[in-house]
Amino acid sequence: MKTGLERLLEGPQYWLRGARVGLVANPTTVDHRLRHGVDLMFAHPDIDLRLLFGPEHGVRAAAQDMVRVGDSHDAATGLPEASLYGDSFESLSPKPEHLAEIDVLVFDVQDVGSRYYTYAATMALCMKAAAAAGVKVLVLDRPNPIGGEQVEGGGLEAGLENFCALYPVPQRHGMTVGELARLYRDTFGLDCELEVLPCEGWRRGDYFDATGLPWVMPSPNMPTLDTALVYPGMCLLEATKLSEGRGTTRPFELIGAPYVDGTALAAKLGDYGLAGVVFRPCTIQPAFHKFAGIACGAVQLHVRDRGVFEPYKAGLALLHALITLYPSDFEWRSEAYEFRSDVPAIDLLTGIPAVREALVAGAGFEQVVDLAYSGTERYREGRGFALLYG
Repeated sequence: MKTGLERLLEGPQYWLRGARVGLVANPTTVDHRLRHGVDLMFAHPDIDLRLLFGPEHGVRAAAQDMVRVGDSHDAATGLPEASLYGDSFESLSPKPEHLAEIDVLVFDVQDVGSRYYTYAATMALCMKAAAAAGVKVLVLDRPNPIGGEQVEGGGLEAGLENFCALYPVPQRHGMTVGELARLYRDTFGLDCELEVLPCEGWRRGDYFDATGLPWVMPSPNMPTLDTALVYPGMCLLEATKLSEGRGTTRPFELIGAPYVDGTALAAKLGDYGLAGVVFRPCTIQPAFHKFAGIACGAVQLHVRDRGVFEPYKAGLALLHALITLYPSDFEWRSEAYEFRSDVPAIDLLTGIPAVREALVAGAGFEQVVDLAYSGTERYREGRGFALLYG
């Protein structure tokens, strides 16, 4: 198969002829041979690459989560780099003075199939800024690494918009970034001049390991496809004071805290009837982040059948089990989360405060799931029109 980047390099699209080009890129912006798209586009005789934009974690660097990235210059090409991840929500969008230097803004970053992952939000904010500046947007598509068929999760109540959820798209959205761009434009009103260059040869049911593409870590704590598969549910643990496995070798697959009894938690999780996954009790000692250097009781998720595994439901089950087993120890995150401190982080991730309220009130698990999967009507109405692949 070929990504949008590789198709572009075969013959630059008409939009780029004679245009001044800006590129949103990160370490995943590579071809099959792991050559970086910045280098390839800069060297291409028919592409006038002027400016780079770096999303969270940077263009070529690997800054940790929620760590500010500054403006810079690319060491290999000398091109200026404008950061799209500073210390305020306003820093997440391209500045008018940067957009004044280009005619087309190209987006080529690998997503992981989950609404929380901030790259699709960066794309949406780029589309909004480009529309205001009269700049065209070209999205070079890449596969959804966890497939494009399975959809899981709920919507987003008005007033809870944030960098991990700008639009009411489910937590596991089952779309590529190119399809999301079309959905943002046609269903959610991001009316920019948009072109999507699709992949060639990707099928909706394909996971990343069926594509033949090399896996490049999209972010420092997304080391493998296994991580991406559990992330739509396990990211919910970021909204708690438990470790979500950052600082271990298996982030988001390992969940724990000093007060957790891994054996008891694994047994409790076995009561929820979750398909395709086994929870193994273990002990972790993160090297950094939460509980650095402290031994924690934990469980590890072992996905045995990804075709039936529901990561978002598994994340909700973990929250339900932890609150049930450890009501006096369990705590929600109290610090600011992705530039918002006015509402709990868990509400920003679920998009539905009633989910947190039901968990705290001791509601049954099925009631929690019903609440968490609500509010996706606009997404479902628009999804079919946005899809590019059969």
